[in-house]
Amino acid sequence: MTLFRTVDPTVEPVSLAEAKAHLRVAHDSEDALISDLVRTARQEVEQMTATALIHQCWRLVLDDWPQEEVVLLKRKPVREILSVTVFDADGAGSVMAPDAYQLDAASTPARLHLADRPTPGLALNGIEIDFSAGFGEAGTDVPDLLKRAMLLLVAHWYEFRGAFGPDSQPVSVPDEYRRLLAAWQGPRL
Repeated sequence: MTLFRTVDPTVEPVSLAEAKAHLRVAHDSEDALISDLVRTARQEVEQMTATALIHQCWRLVLDDWPQEEVVLLKRKPVREILSVTVFDADGAGSVMAPDAYQLDAASTPARLHLADRPTPGLALNGIEIDFSAGFGEAGTDVPDLLKRAMLLLVAHWYEFRGAFGPDSQPVSVPDEYRRLLAAWQGPRL
């Protein structure tokens, strides 16, 4: 099973102006750095919580169907299934009709139920499930707690930007960040 992003978000949940206000930075000379810190903080929050903050597209690649009749989509919140493609032995893809599967986006993780599961012809990567995830198209759609966690990271990394070289970044994360994300992280096994 492989999960990867196919379409990146077009905006960040925290704007440059919001980050600069949080940092109390009035000049423009470090805008590029602060924008990079915001993007990196979003990526860190998304990775730690298995959450897509802003609308983006993902692909889940499977070798074969799971034993159960459901496929777990381990990125939340899932908005819609874009396509389910099964490849034959020659590598030709066949897109399943949308009425052949049902999405349970209310569950965490989201579940995709397939009553009829065609057998893939490829031994490896025979199934591709494309879906969209995210809270919405704008930063205002993202829960404030996750935006606050991003701002904490941006401030922490901005403060320690000169103490360590670029190869050592990120140096650490603040304890407050961990506490904010605790409710968004799934149980650890």
